Amino acid sequence: MDVREDGYCFVCGPQNPIGLKARFAIDPDTKSSRCELQLSREFQGWENVVHGGMLSSLLDEAAIYACRSCGKRFVTAELKVTFRKPVAVGVPLMVSAQVVNQKRKLFEVQAQLEQEGEICAAAEVKAFRLD
Repeated sequence: MDVREDGYCFVCGPQNPIGLKARFAIDPDTKSSRCELQLSREFQGWENVVHGGMLSSLLDEAAIYACRSCGKRFVTAELKVTFRKPVAVGVPLMVSAQVVNQKRKLFEVQAQLEQEGEICAAAEVKAFRLD
């Protein structure tokens, strides 16, 4: 399967009309990424609480962007998410990630999602470099 970017990624794709259009900043020096955004009710599970699947997607995307400081194309091999606290809709949040280990083409990444200064979710991610 050929993996190409076409602007329709649900999380970051600028062409996806129903996507989040999240914009990640990458720091090649620290092999990290970060993104600030706010999610609306369309992405809730329970009333006024962001759906856990949305949070998982954001953590996954942050991890891939952190890896992109070392190459162009990555896919997620493993995603382990820990939810610590509900995330409110309509309140700004910060998602960030950092590469903590690399063995050939396998990258280990730590990601976290914060709201109002508290860590609400975290993830351990393994990503595989394709290029």
